[in-house]
Amino acid sequence: MGRQNKTSEQNMEEQIEIFFTESGFLKRNHSQYDKKLCMDPELVMSFIFATQPEEWEKLKEQHREQVKDKFLLRLKSEIDKRGTLDVLRKGVRDYGCHFDLAYFQPVSGLNKTLETLYKANLLSITRQVYFSENNNKSVDMVIFLNGLPISVIELKDKLSGSGYNVNSAIKQYKEDRDPKEPLFHFKRCLVFFAVDEDLVYMTTKLDGTKTRFFPFNKGLNNGAGNPPTDGYKTEYLWKEILQRDSFMNIIQHFVHVADVLDDNGMPTGEQIQIFPRYHQLDAVRKLISHSQNAGTGRNYLIQHSAGSGKSNTIAWLCHQLAGLHDKNDKRVFDTIIVVSDRRVIDRQLQETIKQFEQVDGVVKKIDKRSRQLKEALENGKNIIVTTLQKFPYIIEDIQELPGKKFAVAVDEAHSSQSGETSKSLKKVLKAQDLEDAEATDSEEETYEDEIAKEMEARGRQKNVSFFAFTATPKGKTFELFGEKQPDGTYLPFHLYSMKQAIEEGFILDVLKNYTTYKTYFNLLKKIEDDPRYDKRKATRLLRSFVDLHEISIQKKVEIIVEHYNENVKNKIPDKNGNGRAKAMVVTRSRLHAVRFKIACDKYIKERGYKFKTLAAFSGTVVDPDDGIEYTEPGMNGFSEKQTKEEYKKPSYKFLIVANKFQTGFDQPLLYAMYIDKKLSGVAAVQTLSRSNRIHLNKEEPIILDFANEADEIEQAFSDYYGTTLLSEGTDPNKLYDIQLQLSDFYVYSNEDIEAFAKLYFDRRVKQDRLNPILNEVAERFVKLTNEKKEEFKKLLRSYIRLYAFLSQIIPFKDPGLEKLYVFGRMLIRKLPIEKDRLPVEVMDQVDMDSYRIQLISDDGINLDKGEGELQPISDVGTKLTDKKDKEILSKIIEDINDRFGTDFSDSDKVIIQQMQSRMESNPSLKTSAKVNSKQKVKMTFGHLFDDVLDDMYKEHFDFYRRINDGKEVKAALLAMMFEQAYEKLAQA
Repeated sequence: MGRQNKTSEQNMEEQIEIFFTESGFLKRNHSQYDKKLCMDPELVMSFIFATQPEEWEKLKEQHREQVKDKFLLRLKSEIDKRGTLDVLRKGVRDYGCHFDLAYFQPVSGLNKTLETLYKANLLSITRQVYFSENNNKSVDMVIFLNGLPISVIELKDKLSGSGYNVNSAIKQYKEDRDPKEPLFHFKRCLVFFAVDEDLVYMTTKLDGTKTRFFPFNKGLNNGAGNPPTDGYKTEYLWKEILQRDSFMNIIQHFVHVADVLDDNGMPTGEQIQIFPRYHQLDAVRKLISHSQNAGTGRNYLIQHSAGSGKSNTIAWLCHQLAGLHDKNDKRVFDTIIVVSDRRVIDRQLQETIKQFEQVDGVVKKIDKRSRQLKEALENGKNIIVTTLQKFPYIIEDIQELPGKKFAVAVDEAHSSQSGETSKSLKKVLKAQDLEDAEATDSEEETYEDEIAKEMEARGRQKNVSFFAFTATPKGKTFELFGEKQPDGTYLPFHLYSMKQAIEEGFILDVLKNYTTYKTYFNLLKKIEDDPRYDKRKATRLLRSFVDLHEISIQKKVEIIVEHYNENVKNKIPDKNGNGRAKAMVVTRSRLHAVRFKIACDKYIKERGYKFKTLAAFSGTVVDPDDGIEYTEPGMNGFSEKQTKEEYKKPSYKFLIVANKFQTGFDQPLLYAMYIDKKLSGVAAVQTLSRSNRIHLNKEEPIILDFANEADEIEQAFSDYYGTTLLSEGTDPNKLYDIQLQLSDFYVYSNEDIEAFAKLYFDRRVKQDRLNPILNEVAERFVKLTNEKKEEFKKLLRSYIRLYAFLSQIIPFKDPGLEKLYVFGRMLIRKLPIEKDRLPVEVMDQVDMDSYRIQLISDDGINLDKGEGELQPISDVGTKLTDKKDKEILSKIIEDINDRFGTDFSDSDKVIIQQMQSRMESNPSLKTSAKVNSKQKVKMTFGHLFDDVLDDMYKEHFDFYRRINDGKEVKAALLAMMFEQAYEKLAQA
């Protein structure tokens, strides 16, 4: 008898099946599944016979011997039209007879009949379900509710040695599960799971390669992944989530269908089916359970990052709180109050509750007079939605109703659509100067502070429970709503961290490309003498930097606009390759915003750029220099209410703000932020996080900070997500070091990269043409030792990370770096994942960017027509044949003066001309140019330069001293003169 294989995928299936059947699921054979009806008809009829025999007898009178066939066809037709979820909740009608297809747990134990019917539900598990009438393909497992399929599970066991993992299961869904098959129709199954020993991902809609999977993992150390267990790390899926009561609860209270809305909040005609993510489900269930046991008078802090889906979490929580009964079957809360300024909350609550209960008018919106609020409270409306501004009235009114019990859910993370503070800024700002304006507008008080004051003033109330939702709680919020620990610290009741949201791919890491003004300047300065970067652009940018001291608004505007034009405008391309990236300028005061707006508009017009700006600030600003009054509507040309919508238009690229749009502003196209305001603590996190929203083709955003130090920002974020910023001493040449190290592994060759680039940058080529090259390289990678594999992947990730950062700052003109970057980004996704590598990041491993054609640098990689080969580029990054790039001696003088503040005159040009002629005519230099590399020719030129300069010691002493005393000046002059000389020598 052979030894049993304990590490096969089949064995994993068997273990899961055994657990399901031992916990009450029926075990079914795949032959009992009807492919045409897309159901297990025997179980459908068993459920109907057991729960609704009288209604079935009525239907038999209509259809007689054909009753079963006709009913099952009617049921299939209704599911095809309405979806399984709607049929499970509302049942079907057939010839005047109504049939329920599921019974859900009643909110209280008062109705024993409903309890009995709930227990009659039949949950079953079927392995290897052959789903198609056209082929013999099968899925690993299907879960049925009363004979109707509700979930599909694809399993992969990495220990089997197959090399498959959760990513393989996802690929299988995308490439081998045709959405046209009945089982995979939208709204047929409620959820599709991809599972291996370590990770779970899920989706509710299969759409071929466009399918987007979401992590359904517990989290590990506040990041992605799952904690270790005695068995499979993912066993919580079948031991907890998919168990009878849990799954029925999810279907009853969580899963729902929602309209997809456009930018204006209007339905597009498309729908999505929503299944809760793990943290949403976990948070709501724990809050419901604790409230049921503890009753009223408790405060809860729910710290959920941006990208966590707070709107749905709040909707689910409030719906269930409204129907919550204690162990004595009494309602725990009479009224649920939702405090938020997000209109989407109101809409989601209305739609969600209507789907769950088929009841209109459960949610009452209060957006007018305070009397309206009091009447709703007195009349015992189930759920009331109101604004943050009415919070003080809410507290006052509920104190006058001590006999009633309330739950108050506060969504203060989006304190207002414009992000204004609650402090009443002076309607008219009259400051003596910019410093005075900054001091006047610097003290900010948010609605979170206002809520804290009200809570402190009135104390804890026994008839009210507060549920505070925020991504970035302040210290006072922790004290009021958090859970006090034995050591005196406070923790949130539930946490979904920024770190986990980033690692799971729901938001972007805004600190990856965070740069201080000082770092930006130093990085540019480092590349002056390196011929592998674009000298022209670097020189032009360097002219913007006179020194590292305080610089004027005009200078900052020049740096900001040029940085945007060079590095940002082509980001987030649409399907035609047109960049859609937007920018925000955060200023110190309203007067600063006014002057930035004026200076930006003037500079943009002078340069002939095609983008426009908007200003955002409150009240009226009087400029002390000219006495002119400015308002946001006056500067923009439309009302304040229109600013947010107008900013969505393609022509508006810059939003210049002062105490507005720094919190609660959600614009996924926001890519670059320019910070000219001191920030700290929560304000720093909230402000910089405006650019963290994901969007198709959006990479990590970039932040250029004129006002803060890197360690200050790092400290601010450390409380919410620990990360390390790029060090000040980053050397761009590190890229070449890594490039060389990677080549030493012999995993790929230059020919591989060239072949890949030729296809990648050809707009006519489809994505499938890239796979053979990458697959061949991945096969070579597999042959490395485990240690070498890890080292190679670490280096490749470092290269991708560093290039992505530096390309935002330095105008690279080295096609080799660019090609390795795009090649590396695609290759890293092809390399197999080691079994102990966790967490898997969804953006890297699962929901990959759709294949896109984007030129990474602004000038891109120029392709010749026909052959598609890269045009030759000189070592200094300019085409030798481009006469416009030749730097005449007068231009050299101008560049040196601009860069180093020297005062070389036209008469000095005569001296340089003499030096240049002597060196260019030197026989040794000419000989060197014929037989040596450019680098060696430059060494010869350097020796000659020193000799010729020494000869001028007596005749031109002042010139000699200025050159020799300034090492950087001397190096720059030598480099410029060499480029001019080498161009002539190369053409000779």
